[in-house]
Amino acid sequence: MIQHLIVLPVVLPLVMGVVLLRSRFGSTRFKRIASVAATLALAAISLALLLRAADGEIAYYALGGWQPPFGIVLVLDRLSALMVMLTSVLAIGCVIFACGGDDEKGSNFHGLFQLQLMGINGAFLTGDLFNLFVFFEVLLLASYALLLHGGGKSRIQSAVHYVVLNLAGSALFLIAVGVLYGATGTLNMADMAARLGELPAERNGLVTAGALLLLVVFGLKAAILPLYFWLPRAYAAAPAPVAALFAIMTKVGVYAILRVYSLVFGEQAGELAALEQPWVWWMALATLVAATIGVLAARDLRLLVAYLVLVSAGTLLAGVGMNTPEATASLLYYLVHTTLVTGGLFLLAEMIAQQRGKAGTRIVKGRPLTQGGALAGLFFLGAAAMAGLPPLSGAIGKALLLHAADAGQRPWLWPILLISGLCAIIALSRAGSTLFWRSHEGERGGEPLPRQQWIGVSLLLATSPLLVALAGPISDYTQATAAQLADPGALVSALLSDNGGAP
Repeated sequence: MIQHLIVLPVVLPLVMGVVLLRSRFGSTRFKRIASVAATLALAAISLALLLRAADGEIAYYALGGWQPPFGIVLVLDRLSALMVMLTSVLAIGCVIFACGGDDEKGSNFHGLFQLQLMGINGAFLTGDLFNLFVFFEVLLLASYALLLHGGGKSRIQSAVHYVVLNLAGSALFLIAVGVLYGATGTLNMADMAARLGELPAERNGLVTAGALLLLVVFGLKAAILPLYFWLPRAYAAAPAPVAALFAIMTKVGVYAILRVYSLVFGEQAGELAALEQPWVWWMALATLVAATIGVLAARDLRLLVAYLVLVSAGTLLAGVGMNTPEATASLLYYLVHTTLVTGGLFLLAEMIAQQRGKAGTRIVKGRPLTQGGALAGLFFLGAAAMAGLPPLSGAIGKALLLHAADAGQRPWLWPILLISGLCAIIALSRAGSTLFWRSHEGERGGEPLPRQQWIGVSLLLATSPLLVALAGPISDYTQATAAQLADPGALVSALLSDNGGAP
Protein backbone atom coordinates (compact mmCIF):
# COMPACT_ATOMS: atom_id res chain seq x y z
CA MET A 1 0.00 0.00 0.00
CA ILE A 2 2.80 2.42 0.85
CA GLN A 3 3.99 2.55 -2.78
CA HIS A 4 0.55 3.78 -3.87
CA LEU A 5 0.55 6.78 -1.53
CA ILE A 6 2.11 8.98 -4.22
CA VAL A 7 -0.96 8.77 -6.46
CA LEU A 8 -3.54 9.25 -3.68
CA PRO A 9 -3.32 13.09 -3.50
CA VAL A 10 -4.62 13.03 -7.08
CA VAL A 11 -7.03 10.08 -6.93
CA LEU A 12 -8.71 10.91 -3.60
CA PRO A 13 -9.94 14.42 -4.51
CA LEU A 14 -10.83 13.20 -8.02
CA VAL A 15 -13.09 10.45 -6.70
CA MET A 16 -14.58 12.64 -3.98
CA GLY A 17 -15.12 15.48 -6.44
CA VAL A 18 -17.09 13.22 -8.80
CA VAL A 19 -19.15 11.82 -5.91
CA LEU A 20 -19.99 15.29 -4.61
CA LEU A 21 -20.88 16.63 -8.05
CA ARG A 22 -23.24 13.71 -8.62
CA SER A 23 -24.91 14.42 -5.26
CA ARG A 24 -24.98 18.21 -5.71
CA PHE A 25 -28.68 18.41 -4.88
CA GLY A 26 -28.34 16.08 -1.92
CA SER A 27 -28.01 16.78 1.79
CA THR A 28 -25.81 19.75 2.70
CA ARG A 29 -24.74 17.89 5.83
CA PHE A 30 -23.53 14.90 3.79
CA LYS A 31 -21.57 17.11 1.38
CA ARG A 32 -19.90 18.96 4.24
CA ILE A 33 -18.95 15.83 6.14
CA ALA A 34 -17.65 14.11 3.00
CA SER A 35 -15.63 17.13 1.87
CA VAL A 36 -14.07 17.80 5.27
CA ALA A 37 -13.31 14.10 5.79
CA ALA A 38 -11.67 13.84 2.37
CA THR A 39 -9.56 16.96 3.02
CA LEU A 40 -8.45 15.66 6.43
CA ALA A 41 -7.58 12.30 4.82
CA LEU A 42 -5.60 14.19 2.17
CA ALA A 43 -3.67 15.97 4.93
CA ALA A 44 -2.85 12.64 6.59
CA ILE A 45 -1.62 11.22 3.26
CA SER A 46 0.41 14.36 2.62
CA LEU A 47 2.05 14.07 6.04
CA ALA A 48 3.00 10.47 5.30
CA LEU A 49 4.52 11.54 1.98
CA LEU A 50 6.38 14.41 3.68
CA LEU A 51 7.91 12.03 6.22
CA ARG A 52 8.86 9.63 3.43
CA ALA A 53 10.52 12.38 1.39
CA ALA A 54 12.33 13.89 4.40
CA ASP A 55 15.09 11.27 4.28
CA GLY A 56 16.08 12.42 0.78
CA GLU A 57 14.58 9.49 -1.13
CA ILE A 58 13.26 10.33 -4.61
CA ALA A 59 10.41 8.01 -5.53
CA TYR A 60 8.01 7.90 -8.41
CA TYR A 61 4.75 6.24 -9.38
CA ALA A 62 4.51 4.92 -12.94
CA LEU A 63 0.84 4.93 -13.96
CA GLY A 64 -0.17 1.70 -15.66
CA GLY A 65 3.29 0.29 -15.07
CA TRP A 66 4.72 2.27 -18.00
CA GLN A 67 8.21 3.24 -16.92
CA PRO A 68 9.76 6.64 -17.65
CA PRO A 69 10.51 8.23 -19.98
CA PHE A 70 7.61 6.66 -21.92
CA GLY A 71 4.84 6.59 -19.32
CA ILE A 72 3.13 9.11 -17.06
CA VAL A 73 4.96 9.45 -13.75
CA LEU A 74 4.23 11.21 -10.48
CA VAL A 75 7.43 12.16 -8.67
CA LEU A 76 7.89 12.50 -4.92
CA ASP A 77 10.84 14.48 -3.63
CA ARG A 78 11.22 17.00 -0.82
CA LEU A 79 9.81 19.90 -2.85
CA SER A 80 6.69 18.15 -4.16
CA ALA A 81 5.96 16.68 -0.72
CA LEU A 82 6.23 20.12 0.90
CA MET A 83 3.88 21.70 -1.63
CA VAL A 84 1.26 18.96 -1.33
CA MET A 85 1.38 19.23 2.46
CA LEU A 86 1.00 23.00 2.28
CA THR A 87 -2.00 22.66 -0.05
CA SER A 88 -3.66 20.22 2.36
CA VAL A 89 -3.27 22.49 5.39
CA LEU A 90 -4.61 25.49 3.47
CA ALA A 91 -7.52 23.41 2.16
CA ILE A 92 -8.54 22.32 5.67
CA GLY A 93 -8.95 25.91 6.81
CA CYS A 94 -10.83 26.85 3.64
CA VAL A 95 -13.28 23.95 3.64
CA ILE A 96 -14.09 24.29 7.35
CA PHE A 97 -14.72 28.02 6.85
CA ALA A 98 -16.95 27.30 3.85
CA CYS A 99 -19.10 25.00 5.97
CA GLY A 100 -20.16 28.10 7.91
CA GLY A 101 -22.54 29.01 5.08
CA ASP A 102 -20.49 30.03 2.02
CA ASP A 103 -20.91 26.58 0.49
CA GLU A 104 -24.70 27.01 0.35
CA LYS A 105 -24.48 29.86 -2.18
CA GLY A 106 -24.17 27.26 -4.96
CA SER A 107 -24.83 23.54 -5.30
CA ASN A 108 -21.42 22.45 -6.62
CA PHE A 109 -18.97 24.11 -4.24
CA HIS A 110 -17.55 21.02 -2.53
CA GLY A 111 -17.22 18.96 -5.71
CA LEU A 112 -15.40 21.77 -7.51
CA PHE A 113 -13.25 22.39 -4.44
CA GLN A 114 -12.04 18.78 -4.51
CA LEU A 115 -11.33 18.93 -8.25
CA GLN A 116 -9.31 22.09 -7.65
CA LEU A 117 -7.23 20.19 -5.09
CA MET A 118 -6.73 17.39 -7.60
CA GLY A 119 -5.35 19.80 -10.20
CA ILE A 120 -3.06 21.56 -7.73
CA ASN A 121 -1.65 18.32 -6.31
CA GLY A 122 -1.19 16.86 -9.77
CA ALA A 123 0.78 19.94 -10.86
CA PHE A 124 3.09 19.52 -7.87
CA LEU A 125 3.64 15.79 -8.40
CA THR A 126 3.81 15.32 -12.17
CA GLY A 127 7.12 14.43 -13.77
CA ASP A 128 6.48 15.51 -17.36
CA LEU A 129 5.67 18.78 -19.07
CA PHE A 130 2.53 17.71 -20.91
CA ASN A 131 0.84 16.48 -17.76
CA LEU A 132 1.89 19.68 -16.03
CA PHE A 133 -0.16 21.39 -18.76
CA VAL A 134 -3.05 18.97 -18.17
CA PHE A 135 -3.13 19.56 -14.41
CA PHE A 136 -2.88 23.32 -14.98
CA GLU A 137 -6.03 23.03 -17.09
CA VAL A 138 -7.83 20.94 -14.46
CA LEU A 139 -7.14 23.43 -11.69
CA LEU A 140 -8.02 26.35 -13.97
CA LEU A 141 -11.34 24.82 -15.06
CA ALA A 142 -12.32 24.27 -11.44
CA SER A 143 -11.17 27.77 -10.51
CA TYR A 144 -13.31 29.33 -13.27
CA ALA A 145 -16.44 27.81 -11.74
CA LEU A 146 -15.40 28.51 -8.15
CA LEU A 147 -14.72 32.15 -8.96
CA LEU A 148 -18.37 32.48 -10.05
CA HIS A 149 -19.71 30.69 -6.94
CA GLY A 150 -22.57 32.76 -5.57
CA GLY A 151 -22.84 34.99 -8.67
CA GLY A 152 -22.70 38.77 -8.80
CA LYS A 153 -21.70 41.40 -11.37
CA SER A 154 -18.18 42.00 -10.02
CA ARG A 155 -17.42 38.28 -10.02
CA ILE A 156 -18.59 37.83 -13.58
CA GLN A 157 -16.48 40.78 -14.77
CA SER A 158 -13.40 39.50 -12.92
CA ALA A 159 -14.01 35.96 -14.15
CA VAL A 160 -14.08 37.10 -17.80
CA HIS A 161 -10.65 38.74 -17.46
CA TYR A 162 -9.33 35.76 -15.52
CA VAL A 163 -10.58 33.23 -18.09
CA VAL A 164 -9.37 35.14 -21.16
CA LEU A 165 -5.86 35.68 -19.81
CA ASN A 166 -5.48 32.12 -18.63
CA LEU A 167 -6.77 30.72 -21.93
CA ALA A 168 -4.07 32.75 -23.68
CA GLY A 169 -1.54 31.36 -21.19
CA SER A 170 -2.73 27.82 -21.88
CA ALA A 171 -2.28 28.31 -25.62
CA LEU A 172 1.28 29.55 -25.09
CA PHE A 173 1.96 26.63 -22.75
CA LEU A 174 0.87 24.12 -25.37
CA ILE A 175 3.01 25.82 -28.02
CA ALA A 176 6.03 25.78 -25.70
CA VAL A 177 5.54 22.10 -24.92
CA GLY A 178 5.32 21.32 -28.65
CA VAL A 179 8.49 23.29 -29.41
CA LEU A 180 10.46 21.53 -26.66
CA TYR A 181 9.14 18.12 -27.71
CA GLY A 182 10.12 18.80 -31.31
CA ALA A 183 13.62 19.83 -30.25
CA THR A 184 14.32 17.11 -27.67
CA GLY A 185 12.01 14.23 -28.60
CA THR A 186 10.69 13.80 -25.05
CA LEU A 187 8.25 15.33 -22.56
CA ASN A 188 9.57 13.68 -19.42
CA MET A 189 11.44 16.42 -17.54
CA ALA A 190 14.20 14.14 -16.27
CA ASP A 191 14.75 12.69 -19.74
CA MET A 192 14.71 16.17 -21.26
CA ALA A 193 17.36 17.26 -18.76
CA ALA A 194 19.54 14.29 -19.73
CA ARG A 195 19.19 15.03 -23.45
CA LEU A 196 19.83 18.78 -23.43
CA GLY A 197 23.56 18.43 -22.90
CA GLU A 198 23.80 16.26 -26.03
CA LEU A 199 21.61 18.33 -28.37
CA PRO A 200 23.09 19.58 -31.64
CA ALA A 201 23.93 23.28 -31.47
CA GLU A 202 21.44 24.13 -34.23
CA ARG A 203 18.54 23.14 -31.92
CA ASN A 204 19.56 25.50 -29.12
CA GLY A 205 17.51 28.31 -30.60
CA LEU A 206 14.33 26.21 -30.53
CA VAL A 207 14.97 25.13 -26.95
CA THR A 208 15.64 28.71 -25.89
CA ALA A 209 12.38 29.85 -27.51
CA GLY A 210 10.44 27.07 -25.76
CA ALA A 211 12.07 27.83 -22.42
CA LEU A 212 11.26 31.54 -22.62
CA LEU A 213 7.67 30.80 -23.67
CA LEU A 214 7.34 28.62 -20.57
CA LEU A 215 8.70 31.49 -18.49
CA VAL A 216 5.91 33.72 -19.81
CA VAL A 217 3.31 31.09 -18.90
CA PHE A 218 4.70 30.43 -15.44
CA GLY A 219 5.13 34.16 -14.92
CA LEU A 220 1.41 34.62 -15.66
CA LYS A 221 0.55 31.95 -13.07
CA ALA A 222 2.97 33.44 -10.55
CA ALA A 223 1.61 36.97 -11.21
CA ILE A 224 4.87 38.65 -12.15
CA LEU A 225 4.90 42.16 -13.63
CA PRO A 226 3.56 42.91 -16.26
CA LEU A 227 1.37 39.80 -16.11
CA TYR A 228 -0.34 40.33 -12.76
CA PHE A 229 -3.07 42.88 -13.56
CA TRP A 230 -5.76 40.20 -13.60
CA LEU A 231 -5.10 39.09 -10.02
CA PRO A 232 -6.17 41.87 -7.60
CA ARG A 233 -9.74 42.25 -8.87
CA ALA A 234 -10.22 38.50 -9.41
CA TYR A 235 -9.06 37.58 -5.90
CA ALA A 236 -10.98 40.45 -4.29
CA ALA A 237 -14.20 39.43 -6.06
CA ALA A 238 -13.93 35.69 -5.33
CA PRO A 239 -15.88 34.09 -2.45
CA ALA A 240 -13.74 34.09 0.70
CA PRO A 241 -12.88 30.34 0.86
CA VAL A 242 -12.11 30.39 -2.88
CA ALA A 243 -9.87 33.45 -2.59
CA ALA A 244 -8.08 31.80 0.34
CA LEU A 245 -7.47 28.64 -1.70
CA PHE A 246 -6.30 30.83 -4.59
CA ALA A 247 -3.43 31.92 -2.30
CA ILE A 248 -1.68 28.71 -3.41
CA MET A 249 -2.29 29.41 -7.12
CA THR A 250 0.52 31.94 -7.56
CA LYS A 251 2.79 29.48 -5.76
CA VAL A 252 2.02 26.90 -8.47
CA GLY A 253 3.72 29.28 -10.90
CA VAL A 254 6.68 29.79 -8.55
CA TYR A 255 6.93 26.01 -8.11
CA ALA A 256 6.87 25.45 -11.88
CA ILE A 257 9.73 27.91 -12.38
CA LEU A 258 11.75 26.25 -9.63
CA ARG A 259 11.08 22.74 -10.89
CA VAL A 260 11.51 23.19 -14.63
CA TYR A 261 14.47 25.55 -14.59
CA SER A 262 16.41 23.74 -11.87
CA LEU A 263 15.83 20.29 -13.40
CA VAL A 264 15.63 20.76 -17.16
CA PHE A 265 17.78 23.88 -17.47
CA GLY A 266 20.24 23.19 -14.67
CA GLU A 267 24.01 23.16 -14.94
CA GLN A 268 23.98 20.02 -17.10
CA ALA A 269 22.25 22.04 -19.86
CA GLY A 270 25.48 23.89 -20.65
CA GLU A 271 24.89 27.21 -22.38
CA LEU A 272 21.13 26.72 -21.93
CA ALA A 273 21.47 26.73 -18.12
CA ALA A 274 19.77 29.38 -15.96
CA LEU A 275 17.95 31.02 -18.88
CA GLU A 276 15.34 32.45 -16.52
CA GLN A 277 17.61 34.03 -13.91
CA PRO A 278 18.21 37.56 -15.28
CA TRP A 279 14.58 37.93 -16.40
CA VAL A 280 13.07 36.72 -13.14
CA TRP A 281 15.33 38.83 -10.91
CA TRP A 282 14.53 42.21 -12.45
CA MET A 283 10.84 41.50 -13.07
CA ALA A 284 10.48 40.29 -9.46
CA LEU A 285 11.88 43.56 -8.13
CA ALA A 286 9.54 45.51 -10.43
CA THR A 287 6.63 43.38 -9.18
CA LEU A 288 7.55 44.22 -5.58
CA VAL A 289 7.57 47.95 -6.32
CA ALA A 290 4.29 47.96 -8.26
CA ALA A 291 2.51 45.72 -5.73
CA THR A 292 3.66 47.94 -2.86
CA ILE A 293 2.09 50.94 -4.58
CA GLY A 294 -1.11 48.89 -4.92
CA VAL A 295 -1.06 48.09 -1.20
CA LEU A 296 -0.88 51.79 -0.34
CA ALA A 297 -3.61 52.69 -2.83
CA ALA A 298 -6.10 49.97 -1.83
CA ARG A 299 -9.30 51.24 -0.23
CA ASP A 300 -10.91 47.84 0.25
CA LEU A 301 -9.66 45.17 2.64
CA ARG A 302 -10.04 42.32 0.14
CA LEU A 303 -8.16 44.30 -2.49
CA LEU A 304 -5.46 45.12 0.06
CA VAL A 305 -4.95 41.43 0.82
CA ALA A 306 -4.85 40.68 -2.92
CA TYR A 307 -2.03 43.19 -3.35
CA LEU A 308 -0.25 41.61 -0.39
CA VAL A 309 -0.38 38.34 -2.36
CA LEU A 310 1.40 40.18 -5.16
CA VAL A 311 4.01 41.53 -2.74
CA SER A 312 4.68 37.98 -1.60
CA ALA A 313 4.86 36.80 -5.23
CA GLY A 314 7.48 39.43 -5.98
CA THR A 315 9.43 38.47 -2.86
CA LEU A 316 9.39 34.78 -3.77
CA LEU A 317 10.41 35.42 -7.36
CA ALA A 318 13.27 37.63 -6.18
CA GLY A 319 14.48 34.58 -4.26
CA VAL A 320 14.20 32.51 -7.43
CA GLY A 321 16.15 35.17 -9.31
CA MET A 322 18.99 35.06 -6.77
CA ASN A 323 19.57 31.50 -8.00
CA THR A 324 21.46 30.06 -5.00
CA PRO A 325 20.60 27.15 -2.69
CA GLU A 326 20.53 29.52 0.28
CA ALA A 327 18.02 31.80 -1.45
CA THR A 328 15.89 28.79 -2.47
CA ALA A 329 15.79 27.53 1.11
CA SER A 330 14.78 30.99 2.32
CA LEU A 331 12.02 31.47 -0.23
CA LEU A 332 10.53 28.05 0.59
CA TYR A 333 10.18 29.02 4.26
CA TYR A 334 8.63 32.34 3.25
CA LEU A 335 6.35 30.56 0.75
CA VAL A 336 4.79 28.41 3.49
CA HIS A 337 4.28 31.48 5.69
CA THR A 338 2.73 33.77 3.10
CA THR A 339 0.40 31.14 1.62
CA LEU A 340 -1.24 30.31 4.95
CA VAL A 341 -1.36 33.86 6.34
CA THR A 342 -2.80 35.50 3.20
CA GLY A 343 -5.34 32.67 3.03
CA GLY A 344 -6.34 33.43 6.62
CA LEU A 345 -6.61 37.17 5.88
CA PHE A 346 -9.00 36.55 2.98
CA LEU A 347 -11.24 34.54 5.32
CA LEU A 348 -10.99 37.18 8.04
CA ALA A 349 -11.98 39.93 5.58
CA GLU A 350 -15.23 38.06 4.88
CA MET A 351 -15.99 37.77 8.61
CA ILE A 352 -15.44 41.50 9.08
CA ALA A 353 -17.68 42.26 6.08
CA GLN A 354 -20.52 40.18 7.51
CA GLN A 355 -20.60 42.30 10.66
CA ARG A 356 -20.19 45.69 8.95
CA GLY A 357 -23.33 45.48 6.85
CA LYS A 358 -23.42 47.80 3.83
CA ALA A 359 -19.88 49.07 4.51
CA GLY A 360 -18.55 45.59 3.75
CA THR A 361 -14.80 45.47 3.37
CA ARG A 362 -14.45 49.09 2.24
CA ILE A 363 -11.91 50.85 4.45
CA VAL A 364 -14.32 53.51 5.69
CA LYS A 365 -15.92 54.28 9.05
CA GLY A 366 -18.80 51.98 9.88
CA ARG A 367 -20.79 50.71 12.81
CA PRO A 368 -19.12 48.85 15.69
CA LEU A 369 -18.77 45.10 15.28
CA THR A 370 -20.59 42.62 17.49
CA GLN A 371 -17.45 40.52 17.90
CA GLY A 372 -15.01 43.33 17.19
CA GLY A 373 -12.49 42.44 19.91
CA ALA A 374 -11.88 38.90 18.66
CA LEU A 375 -11.81 40.01 15.04
CA ALA A 376 -9.37 42.82 15.86
CA GLY A 377 -7.07 40.35 17.64
CA LEU A 378 -7.00 38.04 14.64
CA PHE A 379 -6.48 41.00 12.30
CA PHE A 380 -3.52 42.20 14.38
CA LEU A 381 -1.94 38.74 14.27
CA GLY A 382 -2.39 38.40 10.50
CA ALA A 383 -1.31 41.97 9.74
CA ALA A 384 1.83 41.74 11.88
CA ALA A 385 2.77 38.41 10.31
CA MET A 386 2.17 39.64 6.76
CA ALA A 387 4.06 42.90 7.26
CA GLY A 388 7.08 40.98 8.56
CA LEU A 389 7.06 42.18 12.16
CA PRO A 390 9.02 40.09 14.68
CA PRO A 391 8.65 37.69 16.34
CA LEU A 392 6.28 36.18 13.75
CA SER A 393 7.14 34.02 10.75
CA GLY A 394 7.10 36.84 8.20
CA ALA A 395 10.09 38.46 9.90
CA ILE A 396 12.03 35.19 9.82
CA GLY A 397 11.26 34.57 6.15
CA LYS A 398 12.29 38.06 5.08
CA ALA A 399 15.43 37.98 7.22
CA LEU A 400 16.46 34.70 5.60
CA LEU A 401 15.97 36.17 2.13
CA LEU A 402 17.89 39.34 2.97
CA HIS A 403 20.75 37.27 4.37
CA ALA A 404 20.81 35.10 1.23
CA ALA A 405 21.42 38.08 -1.10
CA ASP A 406 24.99 38.49 -2.32
CA ALA A 407 26.93 41.74 -2.49
CA GLY A 408 25.61 42.64 -5.93
CA GLN A 409 21.98 41.91 -5.03
CA ARG A 410 21.79 43.62 -1.64
CA PRO A 411 21.70 47.22 -2.90
CA TRP A 412 18.53 46.31 -4.83
CA LEU A 413 16.75 43.79 -2.64
CA TRP A 414 17.31 45.28 0.80
CA PRO A 415 15.76 48.74 0.27
CA ILE A 416 12.90 47.46 -1.89
CA LEU A 417 11.93 44.62 0.44
CA LEU A 418 12.27 46.70 3.61
CA ILE A 419 10.33 49.64 2.18
CA SER A 420 7.58 47.26 0.99
CA GLY A 421 7.33 45.97 4.57
CA LEU A 422 7.07 49.52 5.90
CA CYS A 423 4.34 50.34 3.38
CA ALA A 424 2.46 47.18 4.37
CA ILE A 425 2.60 48.29 8.01
CA ILE A 426 1.22 51.72 7.05
CA ALA A 427 -1.60 50.28 4.90
CA LEU A 428 -2.61 47.60 7.40
CA SER A 429 -2.46 50.04 10.33
CA ARG A 430 -4.72 52.44 8.44
CA ALA A 431 -7.14 49.64 7.63
CA GLY A 432 -7.17 48.28 11.19
CA SER A 433 -7.65 51.67 12.84
CA THR A 434 -10.53 52.51 10.48
CA LEU A 435 -12.27 49.15 10.81
CA PHE A 436 -11.94 48.66 14.57
CA TRP A 437 -11.03 51.96 16.28
CA ARG A 438 -12.73 54.72 14.33
CA SER A 439 -15.88 52.63 13.80
CA HIS A 440 -17.38 53.25 17.25
CA GLU A 441 -20.57 55.24 16.63
CA GLY A 442 -24.04 53.72 16.44
CA GLU A 443 -25.39 50.34 17.43
CA ARG A 444 -23.34 47.22 17.12
CA GLY A 445 -24.16 45.40 13.91
CA GLY A 446 -24.08 41.88 12.60
CA GLU A 447 -25.06 38.48 13.91
CA PRO A 448 -22.56 36.29 15.78
CA LEU A 449 -20.39 34.48 13.26
CA PRO A 450 -20.59 30.69 12.78
CA ARG A 451 -18.03 28.69 14.74
CA GLN A 452 -16.83 27.02 11.52
CA GLN A 453 -15.60 30.38 10.31
CA TRP A 454 -13.74 31.04 13.55
CA ILE A 455 -12.12 27.61 13.37
CA GLY A 456 -11.05 28.02 9.72
CA VAL A 457 -9.48 31.46 10.07
CA SER A 458 -7.87 30.69 13.45
CA LEU A 459 -6.30 27.53 12.04
CA LEU A 460 -4.59 29.40 9.20
CA LEU A 461 -3.45 32.45 11.17
CA ALA A 462 -2.17 30.29 14.04
CA THR A 463 0.34 28.75 11.66
CA SER A 464 2.46 31.93 11.85
CA PRO A 465 3.53 31.49 15.51
CA LEU A 466 3.72 27.74 14.85
CA LEU A 467 6.20 28.35 12.03
CA VAL A 468 8.29 30.34 14.50
CA ALA A 469 8.19 27.56 17.10
CA LEU A 470 9.22 25.02 14.44
CA ALA A 471 11.59 27.35 12.57
CA GLY A 472 14.60 25.09 13.20
CA PRO A 473 13.23 21.83 11.74
CA ILE A 474 11.41 23.64 8.93
CA SER A 475 14.57 25.54 7.95
CA ASP A 476 16.52 22.28 8.00
CA TYR A 477 13.94 20.74 5.67
CA THR A 478 13.96 23.71 3.27
CA GLN A 479 17.77 23.72 3.18
CA ALA A 480 17.77 20.02 2.34
CA THR A 481 15.12 20.70 -0.32
CA ALA A 482 17.25 23.45 -1.86
CA ALA A 483 20.28 21.14 -1.90
CA GLN A 484 18.22 18.45 -3.63
CA LEU A 485 17.02 20.95 -6.26
CA ALA A 486 20.63 22.03 -6.86
CA ASP A 487 21.50 18.42 -7.74
CA PRO A 488 19.19 17.54 -10.65
CA GLY A 489 21.32 14.53 -11.48
CA ALA A 490 19.89 12.68 -8.47
CA LEU A 491 16.33 13.00 -9.79
CA VAL A 492 17.40 12.09 -13.32
CA SER A 493 19.14 8.97 -12.02
CA ALA A 494 16.16 8.00 -9.85
CA LEU A 495 13.70 8.20 -12.75
CA LEU A 496 15.82 6.83 -15.58
CA SER A 497 17.49 3.96 -13.73
CA ASP A 498 16.39 0.40 -14.31
CA ASN A 499 14.97 -0.08 -10.80
CA GLY A 500 11.40 0.74 -11.81
CA GLY A 501 8.71 2.61 -9.97
CA ALA A 502 5.47 1.61 -8.33
CA PRO A 503 2.99 0.30 -10.86
